[in-house]
Amino acid sequence: MMFDTIAAISTPRGEGGIGIVRISGKEALDILCEIFKPKSSRNVSELKSYTITYGHIYDGDKLIDEVLVSFMKGPRTYTREDIVEINCHGGYIITERVLELVLKKGAKLAEPGEFTRRAFLNGRLDLTQAESVMDIIHGKTEKSISLSLNQLRGDLKEQIGVLKKLLLDVAAHVNVVLDYPEEGIDDPLPKNLRDNLDTVIATTTKLIASYDKGKMIKEGVKTAIVGKPNVGKSSLLNSVLREERAIVTRIAGTTRDTIEEIVNIKGIPLVMIDTAGIRETEDEVENIGVQKSKSLIKNADLVLFVLDASRELDKEDFEIYERIESDKVIGILNKIDIERKIDIKNLTKVKKWIEISALEKIGIEDLEDEIYEYVVSGQVEDSSEKLVITNVRHKSALEKTKKAVENILETIDMGYPMDLIAVDLNEALDSLSEVTGEISNEDLLDHIFSNFCVGK
Repeated sequence: MMFDTIAAISTPRGEGGIGIVRISGKEALDILCEIFKPKSSRNVSELKSYTITYGHIYDGDKLIDEVLVSFMKGPRTYTREDIVEINCHGGYIITERVLELVLKKGAKLAEPGEFTRRAFLNGRLDLTQAESVMDIIHGKTEKSISLSLNQLRGDLKEQIGVLKKLLLDVAAHVNVVLDYPEEGIDDPLPKNLRDNLDTVIATTTKLIASYDKGKMIKEGVKTAIVGKPNVGKSSLLNSVLREERAIVTRIAGTTRDTIEEIVNIKGIPLVMIDTAGIRETEDEVENIGVQKSKSLIKNADLVLFVLDASRELDKEDFEIYERIESDKVIGILNKIDIERKIDIKNLTKVKKWIEISALEKIGIEDLEDEIYEYVVSGQVEDSSEKLVITNVRHKSALEKTKKAVENILETIDMGYPMDLIAVDLNEALDSLSEVTGEISNEDLLDHIFSNFCVGK
């Protein structure tokens, strides 16, 4: 229930310096009064808001832990309810015992994301800001966290507000035309209001276009390292990771399954996947790896096509080359420390080649620079200054808004009745409200907040 007092451990389980038990709700201070004895003689019920008090947690007469307690009076809190945070000694046992005691005194164990859900329901955050909290927690790089902080600050919320204001101005005019036909307003939409619709289309188009790059920065660029056996794929992975992650031998077919590792390249998380060498093989296990490699060529965000510069191209190289899409590949000529025998003039599908020696660590920084340029490519170079969407839910709602506004312009140009404009206007406004959570259903909220950790 919304008005239950909830509690959870808000720090990771396990050994550590501090463990925090968080309580939120109207009974938070009353529960604290039953279990906490300050070192000073002050009354717990009279604790000042936004102060920290030293004392001990007791279960009856039994000492549980020495703690620091902070009390924050609603509504100026994260959930806009009274909040108590008990700072215990970290460890597997102590925080669990304190939480059990709090629950015994009447609190309910919080569901995943329930603190943030209450912040949303109580108007502390809109839905975009609530989602950004989870993105910050799961952020893999500074750049992805920067995008999430922009959203937490309210940048997307503010932009949605601007778009809604433009559409509401149009809606006001349309309602006057429909409600007061005796006024004889001939122009269905004056130029300044048509400009409003053009602005909405331009802005939503820009935001929608930012999604692919934003998703890469948030979730990582799925990067498949492909090539025939023994061209140096595993050595390349090890060189980029700066550690011996993959087994490297002279024996063809050493890598039989995919190996995934995340590496940070200039703030961009790269999910690098070392694949099995693609070739015809009678080995059942290796063949499964080969089929995975072929699938990854199609589904990866970026393909690193590795060739051995010390060997001439052969049938296996060309078979892999034919599977590659030209808009998402970087060609890599490995083993440049050995005499060059390769001729790539016919491989025109690959626009960019980087020469490296994975064994000697030559050219690795050039490759990293090229990968970075591929990802940002003029769209999100400075994520701290540009509004970028990273959530498919936002993208879908903005696409519906854009389509509805395009329908409005088509309705006007075709001279159709104004009633149709009103229908599409409502669709556009409702879609924008879905982004911020002003219009939402219980199933959507359950899905979003279930992905949070308990205690946040």
